[in-house]
Amino acid sequence: MNLLIKNAEIVTMNKEGEIMIGDLHIVDDIIMNIGPNLEVSQPDKIIDAKGKTVIPGFVQTHIHLCQTIFRGQGDDLELMDWLKKRIWPLEAAHDEESIYYSAMLGIGELIQSGTTTIVDMETVHHTEYAFKAIAESGIRALSGKVMMDKGDEVPVPLQEKTENSIRESVDLLEKWHNYDNGRIKYAFSPRFVVSCTEKLLREVQFLSEHYHVMVHTHASENLGEIDIVQKETGMRNIVYLDHLGLANPRLILAHCIWLDDEEKKIIRERGVHVSHCPGSNLKLASGIAETPYMISEQVSLSLGADGAPCNNNLDMFNEMRLAALIQKPAHGPTAMDAHTVFKMATIGGAKAVGMENEIGSIEVGKKADLAILNLNHFHTYPSYGVDPISRIVYSATRADVETTIINGEIVMENGLLKTINKSIVLHEANNCIKRLLQRAKMK
Repeated sequence: MNLLIKNAEIVTMNKEGEIMIGDLHIVDDIIMNIGPNLEVSQPDKIIDAKGKTVIPGFVQTHIHLCQTIFRGQGDDLELMDWLKKRIWPLEAAHDEESIYYSAMLGIGELIQSGTTTIVDMETVHHTEYAFKAIAESGIRALSGKVMMDKGDEVPVPLQEKTENSIRESVDLLEKWHNYDNGRIKYAFSPRFVVSCTEKLLREVQFLSEHYHVMVHTHASENLGEIDIVQKETGMRNIVYLDHLGLANPRLILAHCIWLDDEEKKIIRERGVHVSHCPGSNLKLASGIAETPYMISEQVSLSLGADGAPCNNNLDMFNEMRLAALIQKPAHGPTAMDAHTVFKMATIGGAKAVGMENEIGSIEVGKKADLAILNLNHFHTYPSYGVDPISRIVYSATRADVETTIINGEIVMENGLLKTINKSIVLHEANNCIKRLLQRAKMK
């Protein structure tokens, strides 16, 4: 497509932090030109964005699409109870259709709220159907089947043999990695140290290096989790992962709330990426990550909503606002300012997935992953004299996202999804969760 977006306020997130009024010219999936009054010969489509704001699409670095249809099914529990009593039994009950519609439900919400790239962790089985949903929807994703070959109180359908877990993961990688010219990538996804043998984690380290793909896992989210790891390995989470050779720039760690000084040093020196999930961390009463410290130490820090049953939404506007506000009582009003948080949501996420040269900012030569916001509302006015980024982080909501463009394709325009049939997905999501709850004998 030859697309021209005219007269917009453009929040570039380039190194100079430029914000300008002008036009964007997109050809196929690439931003070809940015500037005032661009002359474009016979564009296929013109979007007049006068009075509107164009931002880089959000990059969420920790999502569970397979859990979206569990929304509201795991409220008011701490992590280990939440997993054992609700999430694992429901994941064990999943079938091909429920995985597909759970993914579509989550992707629809993500696109509607301006997220264009996700790092997704699925469950043990039927991951192929999540990849199908990702492919059809047009979202950019790193995804992988969850790996868990040990653990107490794990339902039988989620108990897998090490060899099977590795083989199925590699099969999925070889089929889906770099699908659609790299829009979809594979990431090895061991759930967390509690549910993975050393043999599995060592093989993941080898395969990640061999295929040069990311590893996405949870770490140091909950004190009970850390206690289990210490009793089993004699080491804390991050120390153990480093011992296995996993602590490197290919590793994305979700949460990292409870870190000691040695672990902080490992993350900093090894170039490990941390995905901060404030909504999930608050709802599960897990704690508050030391993000001001991570920022001061130049740790690669990004944002994720986690899964719908521990949040209960996948809205980056909510995560940005929480990430900023929860630090201010302890660290002062200037801690985690709007620019820092918006950077985490855009170019910071791009860096975490190794794509900072392709996405995360609006620059010539980069992929056209954008959201157009309409901030002409009571809750975002007055606009005069207000920093545009502060306005987005502290005042805007997902309802302000009007159009979402991924890889140069308009996947939502004027609030209407183009790649997902909303009515079918909502209907089937209800049918699926009813079936899973009966199968899991919960209701």
